[in-house]
Amino acid sequence: MATASAPLPDSVGEGAPDSRRSTADSQWPLWEVFAQEKQGAPHVHAGSVHATDAEHALQNARDVYSRRNEAISLWVVPAVTITASTPEDVGPFFDPANDKAYRHPQFYRVPRGVRGV
Repeated sequence: MATASAPLPDSVGEGAPDSRRSTADSQWPLWEVFAQEKQGAPHVHAGSVHATDAEHALQNARDVYSRRNEAISLWVVPAVTITASTPEDVGPFFDPANDKAYRHPQFYRVPRGVRGV
């Protein structure tokens, strides 16, 4: 429920943002946008948009991130559904990979003629 805030003093000025007002109540949900530049390329994080629902987020993403034909495909994901590791996870979360040398490409030879290496 939104609460009314007291008027700002005149010294703040006309049109200045009210830092005391919560923007969470007045903004649409945040969506993360992933764009694919060409067929076969990976989708890469392009940025974020605010929208009321998934269709609206796609339209906003199209208008912002592909207006100059930068993308052929867009994905939008509600930001609240993204789970990420934290800096504190650096040790226990990522350490197990260091003792498995086979996970590193140093033992594999790339055949001649393979591009992108």
